[in-house]
Amino acid sequence: MTFYSFGTLMHLDPTSLRLFLSVLEEGTIARAAEREFIAAAAVSKRISELEESLKTKLLTRTNKGVTPTTAGLALSSLARRALHGLEDVAIQMSEYSSGARGIVRVVANISVITQFLPDDIKRFHAKYPNVQIQLEEKVSTLIIKAVQENSADVGIFSNCYAGDNLQVLPYKKDRLTLIVPAGHPLLKKKKLKFEEALNYDFIGLHQGSNINHIVAHAADNIQRNMNIKIQVTGFDTLCFMVDAALGIGVLPVTIARMYSKIFDIRLIPIEEDWSTRSIDICMRSKESLPTAARLFVEHLTMEQ
Repeated sequence: MTFYSFGTLMHLDPTSLRLFLSVLEEGTIARAAEREFIAAAAVSKRISELEESLKTKLLTRTNKGVTPTTAGLALSSLARRALHGLEDVAIQMSEYSSGARGIVRVVANISVITQFLPDDIKRFHAKYPNVQIQLEEKVSTLIIKAVQENSADVGIFSNCYAGDNLQVLPYKKDRLTLIVPAGHPLLKKKKLKFEEALNYDFIGLHQGSNINHIVAHAADNIQRNMNIKIQVTGFDTLCFMVDAALGIGVLPVTIARMYSKIFDIRLIPIEEDWSTRSIDICMRSKESLPTAARLFVEHLTMEQ
């Protein structure tokens, strides 16, 4: 008996395999030809070429029609698997071209990841469950650099100039607030001016933090210094330090409210224009994005 591997069949002409299966299912070459809208002589020629290629007889021809040989029966099972495999390839490739399947490389800052992306990605995955989001945290300046260098498809950043070679779309806005430990003297103020907060030590975020930059710039505008007593790498650590009365800090309102349920800290609104931040999406160009990445950007901008 001659044995054929699935891999061997994948190299054969799929049309010949389909015609072979049609002949088996119809029982005669003539009926298979009618079904496939092809001349009977052409079907017979294809079967002969298939037998020659595989170096074995596949069909026994009689006056009543055709019957498969032992090799023909083995081929029928393998041929169906091979053709189904090709159909799966076509389906998956069409999903990539339509954006239903793919990988989207996203870089975003911690504020965006914490406040907005979880819900937006959840809704996106409800529409496109076979698209993988590769999400990496970076500070805003490095986000822009990653998109410019094509190590990311999409960047989401805060209050930063993206340069002239990137396309930028609006995404969200958030607002910064002051956080202080319970019992802090600033809580006695009915309405706080930010310059009053500058009389106290600050817990700052890591170097390159957009929040640090905004607060320092606000202090410079009123010709005051901001004294950063401790610099930390995350929102939770900042709240630990504020809870321990080691200083005060600035966080986005949404995040500060979340941590106020865990730590004994209080929020004091900053009623100044600079406390509102614009959060934007950048890419090299929307037209040049892979389909899945373009659909992701459209999803984020439509959510507004």
